[in-house]
Amino acid sequence: MKKSIGLYLVATGLLWLAVACSTKKDAFLNRNLHALSTKYNILYNGQLAFDEAKKQLDDNYKDNFWELLPIEPLKVEEQEVDLPSFAPQKKSESESTAQGFEKAEEKAVKAVQKHGMDIDGHERNRQIDDAYLLLGKARYYSQRFVPALEAFNFLLGHYTDPELRDETRVWQAKTLVKLQNEDLAIETLQLLLDNENLPFDLVEKAHTAMAMAYQTLDSTQLVIRHLDSAVIFSRDANQKSRNLFILGQLYRQENKIDSSNLAFERLAAFKKAPIRYRVHAQIDRAKNFSDKDSSLVFIDHFDKILMNSDNRPFFDELYYQKALIELKNDSTDMAVADLNNSLRSRYGGDFQKELAYEQLGNIYFDKAQFQTAGSYFDSIIQITKNNNDKRVRRIVRKRNGLEEVIRYETVAKTNDSILTIAALPKEEQEAFYNNYIEQLKEAEEIAKRKLEQNEMTTGFGTTLTDDDSKSSAGGKFYFYNLQVAGFGKQGFKKVWGNRPLEDNWRLSNKSMIASSDPFLDVNQANVTDNSKKYDLQYYLDRIPTDKTAIDSITATRNDAYFKLGVIYEEQFKEYQLAIQRLEKLLSFHPDQKLELPANYHLYKIYSIFDLGKDAPFKELIVKKYPDSRYAAIIVNPEQALLSADDSPEAVYNDAFCDYDYYHYARALEKINSAVATFTEQPIVAKFELLKAFVFLKTEGREAFKDALNFVALNYPNSEEGKYAVSLLGKVSVSEENQQ
Repeated sequence: MKKSIGLYLVATGLLWLAVACSTKKDAFLNRNLHALSTKYNILYNGQLAFDEAKKQLDDNYKDNFWELLPIEPLKVEEQEVDLPSFAPQKKSESESTAQGFEKAEEKAVKAVQKHGMDIDGHERNRQIDDAYLLLGKARYYSQRFVPALEAFNFLLGHYTDPELRDETRVWQAKTLVKLQNEDLAIETLQLLLDNENLPFDLVEKAHTAMAMAYQTLDSTQLVIRHLDSAVIFSRDANQKSRNLFILGQLYRQENKIDSSNLAFERLAAFKKAPIRYRVHAQIDRAKNFSDKDSSLVFIDHFDKILMNSDNRPFFDELYYQKALIELKNDSTDMAVADLNNSLRSRYGGDFQKELAYEQLGNIYFDKAQFQTAGSYFDSIIQITKNNNDKRVRRIVRKRNGLEEVIRYETVAKTNDSILTIAALPKEEQEAFYNNYIEQLKEAEEIAKRKLEQNEMTTGFGTTLTDDDSKSSAGGKFYFYNLQVAGFGKQGFKKVWGNRPLEDNWRLSNKSMIASSDPFLDVNQANVTDNSKKYDLQYYLDRIPTDKTAIDSITATRNDAYFKLGVIYEEQFKEYQLAIQRLEKLLSFHPDQKLELPANYHLYKIYSIFDLGKDAPFKELIVKKYPDSRYAAIIVNPEQALLSADDSPEAVYNDAFCDYDYYHYARALEKINSAVATFTEQPIVAKFELLKAFVFLKTEGREAFKDALNFVALNYPNSEEGKYAVSLLGKVSVSEENQQ
């Protein structure tokens, strides 16, 4: 009897449960059972997967604080089709994040399909609206914006819970922004913000979404307005921090530095802000440094920040920004030390290293230490991932220009030394080299002791700290340290020149890489034989005594000084360095072919920033060389306005056609007119080179050589100038062969 009663109760319970599990019956038990199962089982797991994926997405997003931050840290990427791979592969962080959102979407869909209670056109399960919201958000962060918008639209069309509808409208508007329908997004958000009873957290989200919409429309003032409002109603510390930082950047773009400083200072004092925002707020506040600020206060503040080990991940940026302030305070040595500290930071990124290398390169360039500057620029070129970036292209051009600067500076310095020693009495020459030999011996002994110590510590002849090896991005072997490698390359070139990559490259009878540049011959001739470096007579025998040799060294030295002046003036805009080299050239009393253009370039430089000093050079050119083209340019600087048909290219093509059809007199007339008309324009070099060929046809080889020499001296950095140098070399070789 008892057994039958028990079976009856079990059967009744099962029947009751079956009836309650039905999604077609609108009963209290059915509604609550499905709501509980949806909330605490399916949606709970879906929300956990969503939150974890969102956290990974935020943690993996790398902000570039050197650029304007996006209001929402979500990088929209185009989908790429990967080729199938049969090898087992480890899941990337992005794949793991995507799977988290997929799982959240799967759970939301499951909740709708298994527990939805659509009876007579009304949803009776109060958790299904949350499922649709989760579905839309998961699709949004999976960057499937059209399906996400469908989920949000369905939710708004079928559910009436006010708070849920308001939150959904914010997500709907954000999705519309991603789909480039900003006008509809702004209209939606404006209707939402008109609700005076809107909760503060939704007011913040709505203003932030409105700022996103206006940012895509480049309406900076409206972006600032809505970000300000979002900060006022802020409930999310993370988003508030981001909004404050962007406000500081936007105010700086608008040149409202005081407002920018206020935003960064508010963020730096916001204790709930993530540490990356607080530290970068202080860095960006320092970027706004002006004459109103105290450099000592800023430097002291940065020293305190650097004492906090929690800030270690940002040491590279902190040291770099501190160095910039020290440079503005003319504390160059301290700046160099801090830039090196920035490079040694183990957490430093490649872009920050590029900036530090660039600053160090500029510092040593301004000190005229071009070998060192070149090694720093080389380091940038080796590590950069943005070869097409305008900044990097400018550095590459500067580095290529430095090759000529280094070569000419070496020639000028070497030949100056040779000529100085050659002018000394025999006794002073012997004393000089005896002292030099003693210095060599002492230096070699010190180097030997250091090498023995280093070999005991690393086995490679150098000691590297952990920070050094980390910053080299390639282990502890010192060849992987980009800075060390850069210095090594420059040192090798300085000693050995441009040696070919082949066996027995060190043998003295091996030829150097062929070059038409006569300056390399001087450098080759002065490579020291290490086997005789302690032999006094070896040095004395190398001192030139023949007048022809001394004249050749003098001429080469003078040419180097002139080319340095032109390069500093035209290529690097380093006018003080240009003045130093050109005035030193004039102190040597060079011949006319250098004296006249050197005076003209000094006249041009002083006319730019010191008009009072250009008059003597102008007077000398006009009085001493009245028939020269330089005098004509100075006396008649005005140029007529040109029509489109009289463009420099059109005039050149016209003159070249005359030359090509043997109308040399007509071509020469057009060339002379063009040179006077297009003064200071790059195309003048082409006209001058064409004139040289006209002279070759009409006046002979000597006139051709003189014209080529004019092009080579006045346009050394242009293609025409380099071509003129090579032609002069070929003409000289041809004349020697004829003799």
